[in-house]
Amino acid sequence: MDLGTASSPTYIRRPSPVALQWATGLWIYGIARPVIWTLETLGCAERMLGILNELRERQLAKKNSFQNYVPGKQDVFVMTYAKSGTNWMMQIAHQLIYHGNAEYDHLHSVVPWPDTEVMPGFMRRYAIPLKDASDWERSPEKKRVIKTHYNWERLPYSEEARYIAIIRDPKDIFVSNYFFLRDGVLGPAMPSVDTWYKLYLSDKFLVGGSWAVNTAGYWGQRRRPNVLVVSFKSMKRDLKRTVLDVADFLDIRVSDAVIQEVCRRSTFEYMKRNDEKFRIGKVIPWQPEGAMIRKGAQGASSELLTPERQREVDAYFMGELKRLGSDFPYHEFCDIAP
Repeated sequence: MDLGTASSPTYIRRPSPVALQWATGLWIYGIARPVIWTLETLGCAERMLGILNELRERQLAKKNSFQNYVPGKQDVFVMTYAKSGTNWMMQIAHQLIYHGNAEYDHLHSVVPWPDTEVMPGFMRRYAIPLKDASDWERSPEKKRVIKTHYNWERLPYSEEARYIAIIRDPKDIFVSNYFFLRDGVLGPAMPSVDTWYKLYLSDKFLVGGSWAVNTAGYWGQRRRPNVLVVSFKSMKRDLKRTVLDVADFLDIRVSDAVIQEVCRRSTFEYMKRNDEKFRIGKVIPWQPEGAMIRKGAQGASSELLTPERQREVDAYFMGELKRLGSDFPYHEFCDIAP
């Protein structure tokens, strides 16, 4: 079996309009690139990008995408810090809900991502709106996946819904995040690794805020019967065990043949071959599309981080978790740098 176009889609995901792609490209190349270069030359890029994050936080505080939404027993939230294996877990959960037969042209043609409703530009049309995501009514398990990168306190909670968190080593997140934004979105306007690194080791990181705050929030809910916390590390170590654990968590009872099919469709190799079903799409008309499924590696942060910086990341986030009063077992989820 192979992924294909849904036989009766309720939502057709459209690529970003060409005019918007050109406008985005001209803004990135004509404005953002020289501005970033100037700020880095003057040594104030970190401070200015931090201010942008503060503005983003204020916007989120004023307008939460989940405002007034009451989750039901059909809802399965996949909640992550960005670049933590989000698409991987969405694929596992969605395929389980459809017993290994889920078909779609793009994952976000069937999986809503309400966070995008308060994002600028083409991202507002990136995923099916939550109100339109009704295919779950025809699914064997009568459930649907909802994606979010929000911290726990911004999510609507219901005892009927299910919540799956994936937590990944912050060193690997940094590398994945940098390459994804540089190759798929910002291109020449991407700040330097040094600037991005300094922002990352702060509470003003532009893409997601503090990893420690996000992680402590999810981890603090792990004892709720409808919350499952999974490590990216364990997913890499034993995919089938992860699939079985998620199936059990969602009360999905299926044959071993279905489990095997879900595993097949959730391997790195399979998802990499079908990257067009997960990637963000063309942002700038003269740039190639950036891959969503790049390496999916555990413990490969040396691509961008020196051994010294790897140790700094570990020390910083272990310190932040302690400051927040979290008992998150960092050494179990992360490969601590020697």
